[in-house]
Amino acid sequence: MIGKLKGKLSEVSGNVGLIETAGGVFYEVFLTPFLISHIPPKSPIEIYTYLQVREDALVLFGFQTKQEYNFFKLLLTVSGVGPKTAFNIISFIKVEELIKAVKGNEVDSLTQIPGLGRKTAMKIILELSSKLKSEFDMKNMIVSEDDKIVVDALVSLGYKSHEARQMLAKLPKNLSVEEKIKKALKISTAKKY
Repeated sequence: MIGKLKGKLSEVSGNVGLIETAGGVFYEVFLTPFLISHIPPKSPIEIYTYLQVREDALVLFGFQTKQEYNFFKLLLTVSGVGPKTAFNIISFIKVEELIKAVKGNEVDSLTQIPGLGRKTAMKIILELSSKLKSEFDMKNMIVSEDDKIVVDALVSLGYKSHEARQMLAKLPKNLSVEEKIKKALKISTAKKY
Protein backbone atom coordinates (compact mmCIF):
# COMPACT_ATOMS: atom_id res chain seq x y z
CA MET A 1 0.00 0.00 0.00
CA ILE A 2 1.31 3.45 -0.90
CA GLY A 3 0.22 5.57 2.09
CA LYS A 4 2.16 8.77 1.51
CA LEU A 5 4.22 10.38 -1.24
CA LYS A 6 6.92 12.99 -0.93
CA GLY A 7 8.67 14.52 -3.89
CA LYS A 8 8.26 17.15 -6.57
CA LEU A 9 5.09 17.90 -8.51
CA SER A 10 6.55 17.39 -11.96
CA GLU A 11 3.50 18.25 -14.07
CA VAL A 12 -0.29 18.58 -13.90
CA SER A 13 -2.87 17.57 -16.48
CA GLY A 14 -6.48 18.23 -15.49
CA ASN A 15 -6.84 16.84 -11.97
CA VAL A 16 -3.95 14.39 -12.34
CA GLY A 17 -0.46 15.23 -11.10
CA LEU A 18 2.81 13.48 -11.87
CA ILE A 19 4.92 13.30 -8.70
CA GLU A 20 8.63 12.56 -8.92
CA THR A 21 10.15 10.95 -5.82
CA ALA A 22 13.77 11.31 -4.71
CA GLY A 23 14.44 7.87 -6.21
CA GLY A 24 13.40 9.06 -9.67
CA VAL A 25 10.08 7.20 -9.74
CA PHE A 26 7.09 9.11 -11.15
CA TYR A 27 3.63 8.46 -9.68
CA GLU A 28 0.42 9.51 -11.40
CA VAL A 29 -1.98 10.77 -8.70
CA PHE A 30 -5.47 12.27 -8.72
CA LEU A 31 -5.18 15.57 -6.81
CA THR A 32 -7.85 17.74 -5.19
CA PRO A 33 -8.51 21.20 -6.70
CA PHE A 34 -6.97 22.74 -3.54
CA LEU A 35 -3.66 20.92 -4.10
CA ILE A 36 -3.59 21.81 -7.80
CA SER A 37 -4.26 25.50 -7.14
CA HIS A 38 -1.85 25.83 -4.18
CA ILE A 39 1.15 23.80 -5.35
CA PRO A 40 2.65 25.01 -8.62
CA PRO A 41 4.43 22.52 -10.92
CA LYS A 42 8.11 21.84 -10.04
CA SER A 43 7.36 22.52 -6.34
CA PRO A 44 7.90 20.10 -3.43
CA ILE A 45 4.80 18.11 -2.43
CA GLU A 46 3.95 15.72 0.40
CA ILE A 47 0.53 14.06 0.37
CA TYR A 48 -1.41 11.16 1.88
CA THR A 49 -2.47 8.65 -0.75
CA TYR A 50 -5.05 5.93 -1.22
CA LEU A 51 -4.32 3.14 -3.70
CA GLN A 52 -7.33 1.68 -5.52
CA VAL A 53 -6.54 -1.74 -6.99
CA ARG A 54 -8.70 -2.51 -10.00
CA GLU A 55 -8.58 -5.38 -12.45
CA ASP A 56 -7.33 -3.10 -15.21
CA ALA A 57 -5.39 -0.43 -13.27
CA LEU A 58 -3.82 0.82 -10.05
CA VAL A 59 -5.20 4.29 -9.22
CA LEU A 60 -3.71 6.70 -6.65
CA PHE A 61 -5.77 9.43 -4.97
CA GLY A 62 -3.90 12.23 -3.14
CA PHE A 63 -4.97 14.21 -0.07
CA GLN A 64 -3.55 17.29 1.58
CA THR A 65 -4.38 16.24 5.16
CA LYS A 66 -4.83 13.07 7.21
CA GLN A 67 -8.35 14.30 8.01
CA GLU A 68 -9.30 14.32 4.29
CA TYR A 69 -7.75 10.88 3.84
CA ASN A 70 -9.62 9.44 6.86
CA PHE A 71 -12.94 10.89 5.74
CA PHE A 72 -12.38 9.55 2.21
CA LYS A 73 -11.96 6.06 3.70
CA LEU A 74 -15.08 6.59 5.82
CA LEU A 75 -17.06 7.51 2.68
CA LEU A 76 -15.94 4.22 1.11
CA THR A 77 -17.85 2.36 3.84
CA VAL A 78 -21.13 3.74 2.42
CA SER A 79 -22.73 1.19 0.08
CA GLY A 80 -22.64 2.41 -3.50
CA VAL A 81 -19.87 4.97 -2.91
CA GLY A 82 -16.66 4.05 -4.70
CA PRO A 83 -13.25 5.77 -4.67
CA LYS A 84 -14.09 8.15 -7.55
CA THR A 85 -17.32 9.37 -5.93
CA ALA A 86 -15.67 9.67 -2.50
CA PHE A 87 -12.75 11.62 -4.02
CA ASN A 88 -15.18 13.88 -5.89
CA ILE A 89 -16.95 14.66 -2.59
CA ILE A 90 -13.68 15.43 -0.77
CA SER A 91 -12.61 17.60 -3.73
CA PHE A 92 -15.67 19.82 -3.63
CA ILE A 93 -16.51 20.25 0.05
CA LYS A 94 -14.38 20.78 3.17
CA VAL A 95 -14.45 17.91 5.67
CA GLU A 96 -15.85 20.20 8.41
CA GLU A 97 -18.76 21.22 6.14
CA LEU A 98 -19.32 17.59 5.17
CA ILE A 99 -19.53 16.54 8.83
CA LYS A 100 -21.94 19.41 9.51
CA ALA A 101 -24.10 18.41 6.53
CA VAL A 102 -24.24 14.78 7.66
CA LYS A 103 -24.98 15.58 11.29
CA GLY A 104 -27.60 18.18 10.28
CA ASN A 105 -29.28 15.92 7.68
CA GLU A 106 -28.61 18.59 5.02
CA VAL A 107 -29.33 16.59 1.86
CA ASP A 108 -29.47 19.77 -0.27
CA SER A 109 -25.91 20.74 0.73
CA LEU A 110 -24.62 17.38 -0.50
CA THR A 111 -26.60 17.40 -3.74
CA GLN A 112 -24.76 20.60 -4.75
CA ILE A 113 -21.64 18.44 -5.23
CA PRO A 114 -21.36 17.72 -8.98
CA GLY A 115 -22.35 14.15 -9.83
CA LEU A 116 -23.91 13.41 -6.43
CA GLY A 117 -27.61 12.59 -6.64
CA ARG A 118 -30.24 12.87 -3.94
CA LYS A 119 -30.41 9.10 -3.37
CA THR A 120 -26.64 8.78 -2.76
CA ALA A 121 -26.63 11.92 -0.58
CA MET A 122 -29.40 10.43 1.58
CA LYS A 123 -27.52 7.13 1.80
CA ILE A 124 -24.35 8.97 2.94
CA ILE A 125 -26.29 10.82 5.65
CA LEU A 126 -28.08 7.67 6.78
CA GLU A 127 -24.97 5.46 6.95
CA LEU A 128 -22.49 8.01 8.29
CA SER A 129 -24.56 9.85 10.90
CA SER A 130 -24.14 7.13 13.55
CA LYS A 131 -20.44 6.68 12.71
CA LEU A 132 -19.79 10.40 12.99
CA LYS A 133 -21.36 10.54 16.43
CA SER A 134 -19.22 7.71 17.76
CA GLU A 135 -16.14 6.76 15.75
CA PHE A 136 -15.29 9.86 13.76
CA ASP A 137 -15.56 12.54 16.42
CA MET A 138 -12.57 14.75 15.54
CA LYS A 139 -11.64 15.19 19.20
CA ASN A 140 -11.41 11.44 19.70
CA MET A 141 -9.33 10.62 16.63
CA ILE A 142 -6.43 8.30 17.38
CA VAL A 143 -3.20 10.21 16.99
CA SER A 144 -0.42 7.86 18.07
CA GLU A 145 0.65 4.32 17.26
CA ASP A 146 0.35 3.47 20.99
CA ASP A 147 -3.30 4.56 21.00
CA LYS A 148 -3.96 2.31 17.99
CA ILE A 149 -2.42 -0.64 19.90
CA VAL A 150 -4.67 0.10 22.91
CA VAL A 151 -7.82 0.23 20.73
CA ASP A 152 -6.84 -2.96 18.87
CA ALA A 153 -6.24 -4.73 22.19
CA LEU A 154 -9.62 -3.66 23.57
CA VAL A 155 -11.37 -4.71 20.33
CA SER A 156 -9.69 -8.14 20.54
CA LEU A 157 -11.10 -8.43 24.08
CA GLY A 158 -14.63 -8.05 22.70
CA TYR A 159 -15.29 -4.29 22.82
CA LYS A 160 -16.66 -2.46 19.79
CA SER A 161 -14.26 -0.04 18.07
CA HIS A 162 -16.23 3.07 19.10
CA GLU A 163 -16.43 1.84 22.73
CA ALA A 164 -12.66 1.32 22.78
CA ARG A 165 -12.09 4.84 21.40
CA GLN A 166 -14.46 6.34 23.96
CA MET A 167 -12.59 4.57 26.80
CA LEU A 168 -9.26 5.75 25.38
CA ALA A 169 -10.48 9.37 25.24
CA LYS A 170 -11.09 9.28 29.01
CA LEU A 171 -7.57 8.08 29.91
CA PRO A 172 -4.57 10.26 30.80
CA LYS A 173 -2.27 10.68 27.79
CA ASN A 174 0.98 10.04 29.69
CA LEU A 175 0.29 6.36 30.53
CA SER A 176 2.11 3.45 28.87
CA VAL A 177 0.22 1.09 26.53
CA GLU A 178 -0.11 -1.55 29.26
CA GLU A 179 -1.32 0.99 31.84
CA LYS A 180 -3.91 2.37 29.39
CA ILE A 181 -5.30 -1.10 28.68
CA LYS A 182 -5.47 -1.99 32.41
CA LYS A 183 -7.08 1.34 33.32
CA ALA A 184 -9.63 1.06 30.46
CA LEU A 185 -10.61 -2.45 31.62
CA LYS A 186 -10.89 -1.26 35.21
CA ILE A 187 -13.20 1.63 34.17
CA SER A 188 -15.27 -0.72 32.00
CA THR A 189 -15.74 -3.42 34.67
CA ALA A 190 -16.53 -0.80 37.34
CA LYS A 191 -19.40 0.45 35.12
CA LYS A 192 -20.89 -3.04 34.77
CA TYR A 193 -21.29 -3.55 38.53
